[in-house]
Amino acid sequence: MRYKAAARSVVWLLVAVATLVTGVVAAGQMGRALDREREYRAAPACASVPVRAAGCLWEQEFTVRTADTHRGERGRSPEAELLPPSGRSWEVTFRATDPVLSELEPADKVVGVIWHGRVVEVRDADGRRQQTSAGPVGMPEGHFGGALACLSVGLTALVGGLWPLFARRDPRHAKAAAVVRWHGVGMGGAAVLTLWAQESNDWPLWAIPAIWGPLALLASASMVAFAVAALRGDLDDEATPTPPVPVAARPPSAGGPDGAATGKERGSS
Repeated sequence: MRYKAAARSVVWLLVAVATLVTGVVAAGQMGRALDREREYRAAPACASVPVRAAGCLWEQEFTVRTADTHRGERGRSPEAELLPPSGRSWEVTFRATDPVLSELEPADKVVGVIWHGRVVEVRDADGRRQQTSAGPVGMPEGHFGGALACLSVGLTALVGGLWPLFARRDPRHAKAAAVVRWHGVGMGGAAVLTLWAQESNDWPLWAIPAIWGPLALLASASMVAFAVAALRGDLDDEATPTPPVPVAARPPSAGGPDGAATGKERGSS
């Protein structure tokens, strides 16, 4: 049993290291993503068709050759092949399927925004816009939400993984550590759901901490309360009382109710 607990702690420590490294990397990329998005929003329109990759924006008409959402296929991004009036086709991938890609059919007309030699945005005939995988808009929010999810899971997994190693042979401390770990998973899940809601509704960046912050505070308060309860023994499983075993009544001996011999038996004796 002791080895199982130690192995469980090691697994959680590995999870902590992986998620913390990922969270730190995502947080570091957020600054660069913000700079790139500001550069894109401030970029002027190109005066003429750019011959080489340029920092200005050029809108090019395309005809959709193929469009595939790859629903249910792991490891494959939604993609489309776009044909300009002249020249080679452009293969474009997307981070999501909505709102444009899911409605595209072959021979549809779209307008692509080209920036630094790549199609970063696609606009359909109804005016709906969608960023491609190369588009800078929305990337800071993705890095921010990912950093919140990974760091919250990583920090609690680190505490919950180390705690049992320093408090061996104490089941109450092991339960408290488990409470900390799983509350961290809940906070990470809340960050992912918050990011999904922000992207679906096109909310600004500050909406992520505004929504996730109160949820994280509630989860932290719950984590502390349950951890204290575990240390006090309030979460211990109560032993099921064993029902009393009925004592079998002693059968009466032959004769009268009190076991005395009857008169006939006395006479015969």
